[in-house]
Amino acid sequence: MHSDEEELELDLPPVFELSDKVKILNPIKNDGTYPGKKLGEVLINPGEVGYVISIGTYLQRAYVYAIRFMDKDIVIGCRKEELELIERVEQ
Repeated sequence: MHSDEEELELDLPPVFELSDKVKILNPIKNDGTYPGKKLGEVLINPGEVGYVISIGTYLQRAYVYAIRFMDKDIVIGCRKEELELIERVEQ
């Protein structure tokens, strides 16, 4: 249980929606969860563009957005702080 002063990200709706076009703000490095790449290797550079393909959670505290980067044909999990909305496709 969390205190009244501490607001969990999951208490709010996700910032991004499925199909949103987003841009990476900081280099995304392999934290050991991306197979076939070295630990610490840069997977995605700032400015690269991808699309939200699913929304999950991390430790029941935060949203993790699965972003597909078409140019590199990879999917990377990102937190909201790592992303900027470029375009929202109304469904």
